[in-house]
Amino acid sequence: MLKNGFICFYVSISYLKSAICAHRGERVKKFIAVILIVCAISFSVTLSACTKDGGKITSYDITCTYEEETGTLSGIMNVDYYNDTDTEISDLKFNLYGNAFREGALYSPVSDTYKNRAYYAGESYGGMEIENVKNCAGWNIGGEDENILTVNLLTPIYPEDNVVLTVHYTLTLAKVNHRTGITQNAVNLGNFYPILCGRNTEGFVECNYYYCGDPFYSECANYTVTLDIPESFTAASSGKLTQESCVNGRKKCSYTLNNARDFALVLSDKFEVISETVDGVEVSYYYVSDSTPQNSLTAATESLKYFSDTFGKYIYPTLSVVQTGFCYGGMEYPALTMIAEGLDADNNIYTVVHENAHQWWYAMVGSDQMNDGWQDEGLAEYSTLMFFESHPTYGFTRKGMINSATSYYRAFFTVFSQLNDVADTRMHRHLSEYSSELEYNNVTYNKGMILFEMLRNTLGDEKFTLGLRKYFDDSCGKIASSDELIGCFIKSGTDVEGLFASFLEGKILI
Repeated sequence: MLKNGFICFYVSISYLKSAICAHRGERVKKFIAVILIVCAISFSVTLSACTKDGGKITSYDITCTYEEETGTLSGIMNVDYYNDTDTEISDLKFNLYGNAFREGALYSPVSDTYKNRAYYAGESYGGMEIENVKNCAGWNIGGEDENILTVNLLTPIYPEDNVVLTVHYTLTLAKVNHRTGITQNAVNLGNFYPILCGRNTEGFVECNYYYCGDPFYSECANYTVTLDIPESFTAASSGKLTQESCVNGRKKCSYTLNNARDFALVLSDKFEVISETVDGVEVSYYYVSDSTPQNSLTAATESLKYFSDTFGKYIYPTLSVVQTGFCYGGMEYPALTMIAEGLDADNNIYTVVHENAHQWWYAMVGSDQMNDGWQDEGLAEYSTLMFFESHPTYGFTRKGMINSATSYYRAFFTVFSQLNDVADTRMHRHLSEYSSELEYNNVTYNKGMILFEMLRNTLGDEKFTLGLRKYFDDSCGKIASSDELIGCFIKSGTDVEGLFASFLEGKILI
């Protein structure tokens, strides 16, 4: 996500001062005799449900209906959970991100600083109601902020086994310029369904919805989504459109997307759309008020090609770049990015490129966004720098971007406060530990960019780029730890552990 509605380090000191005042992530049996057609079918199914390294994967089949009059989305979700761990599982947990927008939520989805920009018609509320869960022993809503659906299974699922659950739910949308909500010109459906909590060594990871950063930790799955909307609406989607029909003023669209960390949609009856194909990927730009839409589309196609050539091949068949109401600069989802309305030309281009970089560093290669926000944001920022460095006609320079990030960082964390240990500049910390969005921006975006610049200067261009390619190749389709990222650069033969430690522990003086 690009946190602010402008390039985060291109800000005036007057804005910085005012902003500071405003603040105080059954083994298959082999048979000897098998007829050829069965082999072919089995092979086809295996291919459609594989991660990059060939393992089986969880799948979602979601059918949902949006009612414009009530601002609600009703859904039926069939989730086929595959246990790829080495332990049996008796309960499944789902994050209910839609509940972050309910009245009385413990954690506000929007800070006081951004409330006026987000709630364009005054404060508004929504929520996600679970109506029923089938094929289970029981279920309940819990978590620290009524944000977790826990489903008790009829029987434990063992390693390499699976279970299918059906969840009926209703999502009520707030009027808010945010990931999930009704904006002035569109309906943002990020996080519109209950999503399985990702797992780490301690079990399922429950994610509270903090306004700082991206409070997500999810594993890749295969998606089939069927959407029922008013016929006048156009839907931008993470998935590839496979079928569309119109009956009695309603439109039904079906999409598929494989090996994706999540799935998002944006709906509007005002969209204009232009498209272009690059390296076999259909890139579409959905916009409402862009005087130079071809420039935005070109930035999207050129950055997709550059990142594919530099880091590794983009694995999805489509990419939707969507201009919509959003209180920050932009937001990334697999194969779909949200770009805030109202950005000037330079910031619009910058945001398109930054959010495209997240297709590599978030969508395809996951990380722990709850504790290491720098890992995807810092890399997305530096990848954006690399793109503009290789495409000088856009007017952004490597020197200018690094100098601006450093100046912005120093303006927030003064040299005095750094020398006297007053400022907390640790990069490895939980989202709840940030005092403000300004602090989060400086630690994850700006300090992240400075970290990767120093790393590149230490390793040299060739080893640096090879390290990023190895990181992508090793971790595509997975959630990579910071140690796995660092290890890809250590294997270059240069000792960079001390460099990373000084940044992550907050010991380096910038």
